[in-house]
Amino acid sequence: MKRRDFLKNAALGSAAVSLGLLGCKPQAGKKPNIIYIMADDLGWAELGCYGNDFNETPHIDTLATHGIRFTQAYAPAPVCSPTRASVLTGQFPARVGITDYLRPEADEALSTAHVTIAEMLKRNGYTNGMVGKWHLSGYAIHGSKNEVRAEDHGFDEVFCTEIKGVGNGANFHPYVFRDQKMRWLSTEDARLGEGEYLTDRMNLEAVDFIDRNSEKPFFLYLSHFAPHTILNGRPDLVEKYRQKHAPGPSERDTCYLCQDAGFEGDPMNHWAMDHNPHLAAMIETIDDGVGMIVEKLKAHDLLENTVIIFTSDNGGEHNVTSNAPLRGAKSQLYEGGIREPMIASWLGTLPQNTTCDEVVNILDFYPTILDLVQIEPDKNQLLDGVSFATVLRNPTTKLDRDTNYWHYPLEKKHFLEGRSAGAIRKGDWKLIEFFDTGELELYNLKDDIGESQNLAESQPERAASLLAMLREWRRSNNITIPENCKDYDPTVRDHTWQGE
Repeated sequence: MKRRDFLKNAALGSAAVSLGLLGCKPQAGKKPNIIYIMADDLGWAELGCYGNDFNETPHIDTLATHGIRFTQAYAPAPVCSPTRASVLTGQFPARVGITDYLRPEADEALSTAHVTIAEMLKRNGYTNGMVGKWHLSGYAIHGSKNEVRAEDHGFDEVFCTEIKGVGNGANFHPYVFRDQKMRWLSTEDARLGEGEYLTDRMNLEAVDFIDRNSEKPFFLYLSHFAPHTILNGRPDLVEKYRQKHAPGPSERDTCYLCQDAGFEGDPMNHWAMDHNPHLAAMIETIDDGVGMIVEKLKAHDLLENTVIIFTSDNGGEHNVTSNAPLRGAKSQLYEGGIREPMIASWLGTLPQNTTCDEVVNILDFYPTILDLVQIEPDKNQLLDGVSFATVLRNPTTKLDRDTNYWHYPLEKKHFLEGRSAGAIRKGDWKLIEFFDTGELELYNLKDDIGESQNLAESQPERAASLLAMLREWRRSNNITIPENCKDYDPTVRDHTWQGE
């Protein structure tokens, strides 16, 4: 797939205006509405405004034109549950205690001891709505003894959320996969009629939430299930993309949805590795929702009093897409697993048509929002993220933080090939420490965005310095590597290890 040169900065649009001392001053004394849209497994290079010339995302691209497009925004983890925990708590996944995706039967959950961003906003007069994926708990139907839901964390209205394991491709009403006995989604009816498509229904619930709450400040968390595999797009859009470009070869010989339709192999292209029509179709329905939300805000004269942030929870899956020019994919600490598209827009307040190269992290969302609405943090909720409100005010600003950390311990290799590891990025330099072998990999991201040249051996002093910083971060934050997640002693092994 051809890519435009999206590494160059776009020309700055309108100049930034003064946004207040802490962040951005609400319009005419009103509290700004907050809309946070998170896609599921959307890679950094999947949007038109990030250089993709196959997927069609005109509404998201327009959002970028009316706002700030970040080129170096990171997820705090390469999989879903830890990132989503960080969004709501402002903490490192390791501090929250959720470092991998939660299994359906898990007793672990996002503890109600946390004061979430939703709870902070609710204390200050906001009505909070969540539409879609939660995945911060196991489910009682699977035997979890500790099911914790969005309603337990400050959300007033919750729609189209999962009540059991997700990701099975049952994206059409009645939301039942194959011969299972019950739907996996909380939604019972089909407001859009026969053949209702899940993302379309979620978009409808999102704009209806805006309708109901247009007279008071609101926080809307639109948490998509798309485009997570098993990919299954709306048929009309799937056919559109099949006609646009022939799908690439399939990664799998077995496709459940094809089997149910009476086919062998994957003639329906659910697992096409490039130009996947289902992936493109699912992304387009997400894009449709962005357009619907913007139009609804315009209808209520709220567009200039609403902060909109669009991003993803981790990188795209390697078996249905490429994150090129980034290396790696979901489940890996390479850039393709953790660098995300992110767009921020607040029409009339933030700069427009602007590209920002500053390194930010999704766990920064919580303190940034507190700044934007001028709310003091709760002293009982430690925040690891830092506010990037100053960057929103002036995208050339540097944050008072030049180091980011990741901690991703795994008992065994992820089914998408991710390995137990930790990572540190300081400036342009990034070090990955693999817990399963003790190997080190060192990259200069400024010169090598694709992480193709491991410099750990040629620059041992730099590797040792970064490794020491990473280990000190773990020590000072009481972050440990469980014994069943490593095959070596990271307190003994040093950077000279050569793979013996």
